[in-house]
Amino acid sequence: MGRNTEQQIDGEAFVLPAAMIAGATFCAAESEVCSRICNAATGETIGWQEHATAEMVDRAVHAAHDALIAWRHTTPAARGKLLRKIAELLEADRARLSAMQMQVSGKPPFEADLDVSDAIATFSYYAGLCEDASVFAAEPVALPDDALLAERMHEPVGVAALIVPWNFPMVTTAWKLAPALAAGCTVVIKPSELTSPTEHMLAAIVSEAGVPDGVVNVVNGGGEVGAWLTTHPLVDKISFTGSTASGRKVMQAAAHDMKRLTLELGGKSALIVREDADVVQAVSLAVGGAFANAGQMCSATARILVHDNVYRKFMAAFETAVRAVVVVPPQGAEGADAAMGPLISAAQHARVAALVEAGVEAGAQIAFTGQLDPACADGFFMAPVVIAEPAADNMLWTDEIFGPVACVKSFRSDDEAIALANDTRYGLVATVVTNDEKAARRYKVQLRAGLVWVNTPQLIFPQVCWGGFGLSGIGRELGVAGLRSYQELRHTVGMRA
Repeated sequence: MGRNTEQQIDGEAFVLPAAMIAGATFCAAESEVCSRICNAATGETIGWQEHATAEMVDRAVHAAHDALIAWRHTTPAARGKLLRKIAELLEADRARLSAMQMQVSGKPPFEADLDVSDAIATFSYYAGLCEDASVFAAEPVALPDDALLAERMHEPVGVAALIVPWNFPMVTTAWKLAPALAAGCTVVIKPSELTSPTEHMLAAIVSEAGVPDGVVNVVNGGGEVGAWLTTHPLVDKISFTGSTASGRKVMQAAAHDMKRLTLELGGKSALIVREDADVVQAVSLAVGGAFANAGQMCSATARILVHDNVYRKFMAAFETAVRAVVVVPPQGAEGADAAMGPLISAAQHARVAALVEAGVEAGAQIAFTGQLDPACADGFFMAPVVIAEPAADNMLWTDEIFGPVACVKSFRSDDEAIALANDTRYGLVATVVTNDEKAARRYKVQLRAGLVWVNTPQLIFPQVCWGGFGLSGIGRELGVAGLRSYQELRHTVGMRA
């Protein structure tokens, strides 16, 4: 083990190593597991991902543990300098990173480039926090006895396991990795085996930036690798993004050693169109909220609530817009105009199609669908689907589909809209379209969601925390709270000098 593996990420085929530990690559023997990496837009095999063994996971965690003391005692300014360098290298490699996003995930060019921008912004933001250093300083705490001096401080939690999904590779990793490094934690990253090439490129950039060996390690594979990582006794913190079902398993694993935990899970979010809304704007937000990234977003606002007085006007405009969505592969002359890409895999395509079929069999009515370009024949593409007035218990209305499926219901009052929007076990985001400031304030207060957008697309900034209520997870990412999730709060009390 420990030998280099051949990687040809820009060529016709590549093999990615099972693990990258303390600056060395570790390759699986021929008898070990190796999974196929496909181009989601064509279905073609473009490479292979070796899977880590339990011994490799153990070695990676020990490497992070060994590197922890030195890394946690670096100054915030020194850590910020490295984070700033990572952001600069990401910017310099933007074209190649975007191309890999398009090749693996089939993302349209604008979505792939936006992902790179999000990662750059995240590393830049946490670099700025480190450079300012005020969030790392000890703070005085007032006590009733003037003879005593108390302080509170935040210190790195330790070794963090970062388990990231396939829908936003590199972006979700940046959301976890940047604050973890800023806090002084060392990490072991487990990417999705479906989209690991981009994560490997990011890991190479982290190394190039000068982050010391052992501070950032990568282990690749499926659920078994994640299970070995989350149950390892030297892991102090787990940050997981994925399905609610998988999140439950991670939470159970964390309970044994009381590991610190952040879970960013699913969603079934609402977009509310009030009677006074600009319908053109509402339709634009509905298309983007439901069908961006082919609907493979935990934040997809796939439950669209429209006031009865504008319902027909909205549906007519929504149909026109959905039928105009350009669904084509990202490569080629037409790819530059693509508005929606494919689902990530054949299995995901089959899953979403089966859910739509089951929902229809249970009584849901398809109002209209989008169109697929003939060039989509070989990839994992699915045309947008819009369901009108599903029953309150229909799975297409209640369950996270994670595909290009939107449901529309009418409402007659703000009370009804708020009740319908909150009638879910999730609580990640919501969008409100209204020109009434008083109504907007009410929705912002009463909607049970971690983030509410008013008259805006799904803008996400590293300064604004991300996370939700209920089955949408535990804890918050991004913002100062994202940094604090990788820190332990401590207090000291002593006699004044």
